[in-house]
Parts: sequence; C-alpha cells; structure tokens
Amino acid sequence: MMINTQYRKIVRASAIYDLLVTAPFATPWTFAVVYQLLNMIAPVPPFEPTHILFVNLFGSIVLVWSILRIRDPQPIYGFYDSIGRALFSIWFFYYLIRYDINPVTWIFAVLELSWFVIQAYGFIRLSKQRV
Repeated sequence: MMINTQYRKIVRASAIYDLLVTAPFATPWTFAVVYQLLNMIAPVPPFEPTHILFVNLFGSIVLVWSILRIRDPQPIYGFYDSIGRALFSIWFFYYLIRYDINPVTWIFAVLELSWFVIQAYGFIRLSKQRV
C-alpha cells in the first residue's frame, strides 16, 4: 500500500538523481568536462556559445527544481515532475530515433522513462487511497 511517506521518499530520490545528473550541465566549466567525456564515448558535434548557454540554463533550472523537491518532497511535485519526465522521455526517444544522436543518450532516456513510470504510478496509487 502506497502511503504519503513512501511517495515522498520517491519524490526526494528522483530529485537527488536530478541533482547529481544535471549539476555538471549548470556551468560552462563543468559542461566542458561533460562534453569531453561524451566525446570520448562517441563523437559530439561542436557546441557554439549559444548552445552552451541553453545547456547551462537547463542545468540551472533543474538544480533549483531538484533542491525544492529535496527540501520539500510534496506529492504534487512528484506528479508535476512525472509530467516533465514524460516530456523529456518523448524528446530523448524522438532525437535518438530520428537523428541517431550520441548513444549515451539511451541511458538518460531509459532513466527518465523509469522515473516517469515510478512517480506517475505512485501518485495514482496515492490519489486512490485519498479518495
């Protein structure tokens, strides 16, 4: 039986995952390291400063969202996060299939889809208990 406390732990765990995975994208200096690592696995096209700006913006906002969910893992945040993860999953799979981008992206796509399923399913179960 899914209870509020268990679901809050799921929301917090997904936030910790996000914090760890996206922190390297939040600054130009940390992204440079990630970019080099990805390039060692499979070629990555050159990034212009505008691309890096958007990577850093994405990384920064996900960090803020992660910290909010770590500090206050409300079930409704898990619901909204699952919606975001569904969208991320769609775009990951779209670009992987359509453009055959860096194969490391498959790992991120599967993890996003997994967190979507875990949080959405948990929220649905929690909501049914409250009725």
